[in-house]
Amino acid sequence: MAETRRPDRPGAAGRPPRPGAGTAWRADSGGRAAVAAEGLRAYGLIAVMWIRSTMAYRFSFAMTLLTNLLVNFFDFVVILLMFGHVRGLGGFAFGEVAFLYGTTSTAFGLADLAMGQVGKVGRRVRDGTLDTFLVRPAPVLAQVAADRFALRRLGRLTQGLLVLVWSLAVLEGVEWTVPKAAMVPLMVVTGALIFGSLMTAGAAFQFWAQDGAEVTNSFTYGGNTLLQYPPTVFAGELVRGVVYVVPLAFVNWVPALYVLGRGAPAGLPPWAAFASPLVAAGCVALAGLAWRAGIRSYRSTGS
Repeated sequence: MAETRRPDRPGAAGRPPRPGAGTAWRADSGGRAAVAAEGLRAYGLIAVMWIRSTMAYRFSFAMTLLTNLLVNFFDFVVILLMFGHVRGLGGFAFGEVAFLYGTTSTAFGLADLAMGQVGKVGRRVRDGTLDTFLVRPAPVLAQVAADRFALRRLGRLTQGLLVLVWSLAVLEGVEWTVPKAAMVPLMVVTGALIFGSLMTAGAAFQFWAQDGAEVTNSFTYGGNTLLQYPPTVFAGELVRGVVYVVPLAFVNWVPALYVLGRGAPAGLPPWAAFASPLVAAGCVALAGLAWRAGIRSYRSTGS
C-alpha cells in the first residue's frame, strides 16, 4: 500500500510549507503558461469576491471613490496654479506637462489598482499570516495582490485618465502619426508593468526587511511624482539614474518626448522610445525572480 504523505506544516523550526505545494508552483504540472493562467484565474476570483463585498455598501463606496478622485485631483491643481504664474516649466508648455502628468498618473493608477496590495507583505511576514496563503491551492503572489482588492483606487486611475485625455486635446504643435498615436496607450500599459514590477520587487524585499515598505514607496509613489514633471527641471545625475539604474524614465519620459517631438533624455538614441516594452518585460522577469527568492527565504513564525 502506497504511503500517504501529509503536506508540510510550520513546525518548531519555523519552516513554512513549500510555496504552492500541490499547486501551480510546480513547473511539471503544466509549464509556466499554466502557472500564469492559474495565477490570473485565482487573482480574478479573489478580486471579484472583494468587489462584491465592496458593492454591498454602494453609497459608502461612491463617497470613498469620489473622495479618492478629489484628493488626487489636487495634485494636478498644483500644476494649474504654477502655470498661472509662469508660461513654461523647463522649456515645456502647459499642455506638454499635462501630457506627462496624465501618462504617468494613468500608468501608476493602473498598477496601484492591480498590485497595490502587495506592499502589505511585510506586515504579514511579521505576524505570520502569510502562512495562510502558502497552504492554499493558488499562487501566493496572486493571492497577496488580490487580497482585500481596493476598488476605491479607481479614483486615482480615473483622475489620471481624465488629465491624459484633456492634455491630448490641448497639446499644440504635435504632428500626429500612426507610431505616435500608438505610443500613447502603449506607454500606459508598459508604464503600469514597470510600476507593478517595482511594487512586486519591493514586496519581495520585505521578506528580509519587514519594515521596508517606505523604501518601495520612494520608488513607486516618488517615481510617479518625479515623472509628472519634465526631465529638464532635474539634475543630470538624477535623470541618468532613472534611465540607466531604475528605468522609471521608460514609463513616460522616453516615449512621451518622442511623441512631443523632443530628444530623448540622458543621451539615449531616438529608437529608445520604442524600447519601453522590452524594458517592461525585463522588469517583470527580474521582479518575478526577486519574488521567488523572497518566498524561498521565508521562515514562518512557528506559531
